[in-house]
Amino acid sequence: MRIRATVAAVSGALALSALAAPAAQAEDDRSWSAPQPFSDSQPSKAESGKAKSSFGATAKAGAGQITTAVLNGGKPAVAGTKTPQTYSLSVTASAPSGVSDIYAFVWKGSSIDDPDSVGIDQNEETSKCTVVSATTTTCKMTVTFDPAVLYNELAGSWTIGAAALTNDVDIIENYAVAKTSLQRFSKLTVNAGPEPVKKGGTLTVTGSLTRAHWDTNTYKGYTNQPVKLQFRKKGATSYTTVKTVTSSSTGSLKTTVKASSDGYWRYSFAGTSTTPAVSAGGDFVDVK
Repeated sequence: MRIRATVAAVSGALALSALAAPAAQAEDDRSWSAPQPFSDSQPSKAESGKAKSSFGATAKAGAGQITTAVLNGGKPAVAGTKTPQTYSLSVTASAPSGVSDIYAFVWKGSSIDDPDSVGIDQNEETSKCTVVSATTTTCKMTVTFDPAVLYNELAGSWTIGAAALTNDVDIIENYAVAKTSLQRFSKLTVNAGPEPVKKGGTLTVTGSLTRAHWDTNTYKGYTNQPVKLQFRKKGATSYTTVKTVTSSSTGSLKTTVKASSDGYWRYSFAGTSTTPAVSAGGDFVDVK
């Protein structure tokens, strides 16, 4: 499952998906190719008189269509540095004859034909499908993002692709049903001191913003990012932003404020397209 270039010499392939078709890989020496899960379900040309498939970004008119695909309920997928993260995927397709099965995958690249594109197939051999109507079926499956095979450039936008098998054995395939996102897990710490502090005294608030560094499977500082310093007075239920601090070249945070009352201090990061939002747990300071 590891796709870093350094593995090529060991494994002979940069495969993200163990389910990718070996024959397709052998033909063009690609690390990943879009799966063709229902090819064995179709009758031969001699039996049917024609090849009954609808390949490409959109299905042929009248053959049906894959209408929606949603990963993780529409929220970004997030992976840290050690534990593989598995997310739900739901895909809906329709066809005049009805839909018997759907197979899905996620991929990243400039195009599905780009030799540098990478992808992950669904975990299940068979999806769990529910017939919505005579023409429409929704299937559920899962995909897993394993930090051991990820590298930093894979954070950001991904595409969901799928293939559907109709009841009259047509194959509908859509390589770009919907977009999803993969993010690098983030951590944020805070420490306010001295404790206790005199009223009107100077309070120094330090912290660190880090995120998963998949290239090394460690956490490293997220640099030059705006992070809010927030305060919640003792007895209050919500935080108020006091100022914005920019993380250093190592991801560290440091600022000073005047202590006025007992309460909790924390840093809060709004997140980016590649990194999720995170807030540190509040650090209570007793003001004398």
